[in-house]
Amino acid sequence: MLVLLLKPSSVHLIIGCQLELACETATPVLTLVHPHPTLQEDLLTPEKVHLTPERSFEVLTDSGGNRWSRWLAPAGPCSFRFTTTIARPDSTDLVVPTAPPCQVVRLPIDTYRYLNASTYCDTVPLMNFAWNTFGPMQQQGWALVQAICDWVHQQIRFDYQAVCAEKTASVTLRDGAGVCRDYAHLAITLCRCLNIPARYCTGYLGYTGIPVGDAPVDFSAWFEAFLGDRWYVFDARHNFPRFGRVLIARGRDAGDVPFLRTFGPHQLLGLEVITDIVNPAPLLPSVESATPASSLLG
Repeated sequence: MLVLLLKPSSVHLIIGCQLELACETATPVLTLVHPHPTLQEDLLTPEKVHLTPERSFEVLTDSGGNRWSRWLAPAGPCSFRFTTTIARPDSTDLVVPTAPPCQVVRLPIDTYRYLNASTYCDTVPLMNFAWNTFGPMQQQGWALVQAICDWVHQQIRFDYQAVCAEKTASVTLRDGAGVCRDYAHLAITLCRCLNIPARYCTGYLGYTGIPVGDAPVDFSAWFEAFLGDRWYVFDARHNFPRFGRVLIARGRDAGDVPFLRTFGPHQLLGLEVITDIVNPAPLLPSVESATPASSLLG
């Protein structure tokens, strides 16, 4: 007896970045650009890191599972380059309109921290606004989070000129403009005000599956909300299901997971982010002999 196992259809992506910076003196650096450990099995080629001038580095994993490269930048200009190839499902983000809310008294203990204010998610100034705006809708669960995404997407104008490293969610709401991280921060903050745990995500996405625009490819930001008994992906910036997301890291907000952190003065001279489709993997059956069924699972 033969059993045909259809391999999931996937898209192959080359991902990576190049950072050019200059430091006044030798300076410790952390770079957060490696795919999250949950995606390790999807890597198709080894991860490559190249430092100029050549020097040693180490990859360290923090308590949240985020993987950082740690190295010592020399005085003067230097560069860091990272590349790898990864397979991602060609299906889009999971959409589950029936996902229910999780009552606060039933939340897993490790989700409560994602109800708190954080550096860029200032819940106190937005608490009354959140309840006055979304409370009357009487929506719950997925419908409520999607209503928040719809509202943020409609009210905030995407504008690179509105970039500000210190911008909080309340400032984004006041200004009515921002970039993907600002959309995420505002949606996260509104969720937290309404007792929905929400956490910030950063990763590679670029123009995968959509028309290429004029803006250069950059790191992308989205968020996850805890509904029912699990986390779900939401994206207030694009506000429609995307495919090809490559998660790098999760945190309370962008302050937890910057792509570059230096422990001394530096100047960022250049940033290039790569997210390109190599080729879709063919959907081919593989033949396995069916001896007992349990052997096919392991």
